Order: sequence, then structure tokens, then C-alpha cells
Amino acid sequence: MIDGILLLDKPLGLSSASAGRKVQRILGARKAGHVGSLDPLASGMLPICLGEATKLAGEILEGHKVYRFTIALGTRTATGDREGEICERAPVPQLDLSTVQRVLASFLGETQQIPPMYSAIKQQGQPLYKLARAGREVERAPRPIWIGRLDCLALAADSIEARVECAKGTYIRVLAQDIARALGTVGHVSSLRRESVQPFPEARMVTFEALEAIQARGGPLPLLSLDEAVDHLPLRQLDAGQARRICQGQVLQVAPDEGATGQTVRLHDPQGRFLGLGRYGMPGSLQAKRLVAQDVSE
Repeated sequence: MIDGILLLDKPLGLSSASAGRKVQRILGARKAGHVGSLDPLASGMLPICLGEATKLAGEILEGHKVYRFTIALGTRTATGDREGEICERAPVPQLDLSTVQRVLASFLGETQQIPPMYSAIKQQGQPLYKLARAGREVERAPRPIWIGRLDCLALAADSIEARVECAKGTYIRVLAQDIARALGTVGHVSSLRRESVQPFPEARMVTFEALEAIQARGGPLPLLSLDEAVDHLPLRQLDAGQARRICQGQVLQVAPDEGATGQTVRLHDPQGRFLGLGRYGMPGSLQAKRLVAQDVSE
């Protein structure tokens, strides 16, 4: 019975699904699922939800993410990363740090981004990447994205290393291409690492090698508790009667001004045990959104 979140430091060359299955196999967990896919060519933080934690994956997915990436300037590839074939070349202008910083600043805030053809987004039931592999390109509607921070870490004659904090749904490959265009050339992502996923700190990541060593010596697993995984949400403490009723699927009557309609909160019983998530409905009501079994190992 393993329930919690493992912050895997995913290595290069492995898909997110394969990484999740490997963690499940190492730990012997009954259920596992990853949060926010990373391409095989990307490394870094991949939260793996184990057991009852899989019920909370949707809330974790909403968090902001921080990536460190390198843009190779002068060549654009079909996939937007180093795996694809070069489909366009362009000269690279002489760039200085102030110019690059000014261009990066123009991407901050809420903007629109056109998803890449090589993505899992479906159009008429078909994933875009399947159409792309068949040599087809279709129109894609732009999607809203949010970028809170975009810093230049290093500048070379033919590359830029940067760090970005962004909301979910942001394609770093597209961002890199758009930055290159704004600088008067073309480009693609040559390296990509996800440093963190809100609200988890980078320091809690663990590699496969470290996980196997811990498991071999029978040490405590480096898991985050279910409550810790969603502690960015407001806490609602329930009394014994309320806890019993909400676990039975009943809607609680609360003060009309207690929470905004649609707001999600963590639920604790009188002993401080994590029950799951609740959601305020119409003014004066609180109902269960996602409850977890109470024999979880937090």
C-alpha cells in the first residue's frame, strides 16, 4: 500500500509513461500515474502519483512550471527540437544581451501560442503528431498561455540559454521558435530540463539509481504526502459530524460567505487527517470533489 507523490528526476531518452511504469515496478505500487508529460529529449522533474495520490493529479497539473532550455539559433527543425530534420536555415544576427533581454520581456504575461504539429492535441479525433508523421499540416487555433518569468542565462554567437516560469499548456519548443523569430532568425530547442513543478521544490527530486538504492536497503521512501501535494489550496477543517457526512457524499451547509463558488479546498477531519478535496457550490454549500481512502500511508 504505497500512497504519495515521488518527484522523479527523469533522465533523457525515456518517455513519461515508461518512467512512470519503471517507478511502479521498482516500488511494487498498485497504481501509478505521471503529471505533466516530458518528452524523451527532456529531463527533470516528473511527479509520479502513487496509489490514492492519482486522484489528485488534476490539481498538481494546474501548477506553474520552471524550465531551463537552450535555443540553437540558425536552424529550425520539423519537431522544434534536435530530434527533427532541419527544415529551415537563416543567418544569425550579432546579438547583445540587452537586445535579447528586451525580446524576452516581450513574451511576459498572457499571450497566445499556436500548438505545434508534433503534439498530442487531437483534431477530429486524431493526435496532431500522427498527422505530422504522415506529412500533413493542419490549421491550429492559438491557445492562451502565461509566462511569469523569462531570463537569459547565457548568450553565445549561435545559442541562448534561458529559464522560464510558465503556466500549463505552454510549449517550450514553440516558445523557442518564436523567440528566434523575434530576434531575426530561426531556432530550435537543443536541450530542455524541467527544474520544478509548483508547489514542489527541486531539492526533493530523486533519480532511478537513488530510488533503487533506497528500496534495496529498505529505507524510507522519499514520498510527499497527499496533503503536502496540494497544500497550495486553502484548508477547511471539518468537525466530526461534517467529516462523516461529506465522506458519505452529503452536501454540507456552511456560512453563505465562507467560500467562492467553485473554489477547491483541502479537507481535514478533527484529528487533522487529510480526507481529500472539497468544492464550494452555491453560496452556503460545500461538497466533496475528490476523496481519498483513509488507510493511505502519508
